Amino acid sequence: MGLMRLSSGRRRAFGADDRRSNIYSMNSIPLAFTRTLLLAALLLVSFTVLAAQVPTASAPAPSVAGDTPLHKSYPPDVVQAGASLFQQKCSFCHGRDASGGESGPDLTRSKLVTGDVDGDKIGPMVRNGRPEKGMPPFNFSDQQIAGLMAFIHTQQNKALLNKGQRKGVDASDLQTGNVSAGKQYFNGTGGCSSCHSPTGDLAGIASRYEGLKLEERMLYPEDAKSRVAVTLASGQTITGTLAYLDEFTVALIDSTGAYRSWRTSDVKYKVDAPVNAHVELFSKYTDADIHNLMAFLQTLR
Repeated sequence: MGLMRLSSGRRRAFGADDRRSNIYSMNSIPLAFTRTLLLAALLLVSFTVLAAQVPTASAPAPSVAGDTPLHKSYPPDVVQAGASLFQQKCSFCHGRDASGGESGPDLTRSKLVTGDVDGDKIGPMVRNGRPEKGMPPFNFSDQQIAGLMAFIHTQQNKALLNKGQRKGVDASDLQTGNVSAGKQYFNGTGGCSSCHSPTGDLAGIASRYEGLKLEERMLYPEDAKSRVAVTLASGQTITGTLAYLDEFTVALIDSTGAYRSWRTSDVKYKVDAPVNAHVELFSKYTDADIHNLMAFLQTLR
């Protein structure tokens, strides 16, 4: 199987004497169908959801499943002030309800928010920002920080209490497998090691991707590059990254970066499409296979 740099992926040699068959082999998995298969594979994943009782302002914050504590409740006017500020300054990235947006994470499932006490973590984060993650610093007053904290805490409480209402998937939801079993699958039944190496192309992959992003790349790395070998009438063979292919034209980018193309009627060619190895596994994966393989991949940091 392939995940990242897949130029050395599992070979799928197509018969040079049957170009039409070769063309259909490359296009036998339409994009919509592969996405459907990917969705079906992702549905194998089981998710852990938290639940509990709503705390009162005067009572200590109880815990929900998994010993995740609920925050105390806040005066409605403070929460509303924080909600207004959040929607003005934060909702574009984190969503209007703090459950995640286009580029910002879901704050209702943030470990930082869970561990925040009276703004001791949210305040510095907001004021310092996270430039490396694209979050700018905000020069908010103590009162504004208090409002933001109250709103975000309140939203996290709601998320923990609303069983089955979650909009996304936490990385922790995908950390339920067995590492040893996953490694065995990687080196054995899955055939992953025929294309990949934990100390080579996969080194540090869990630091670059996490949670659902990592699982999506494991199941279907849609940006995987196919290789092609074109044999000219003279007998010369030219190899490179497949750039274009239809019934009439085959093109590649060669080792010098040059784009070269030929009429399919004038040449013979073989295509190596490593992503096909992933698609073939869709019907073979069990729920345990996916969880265990994910557990192993998440150790590659």
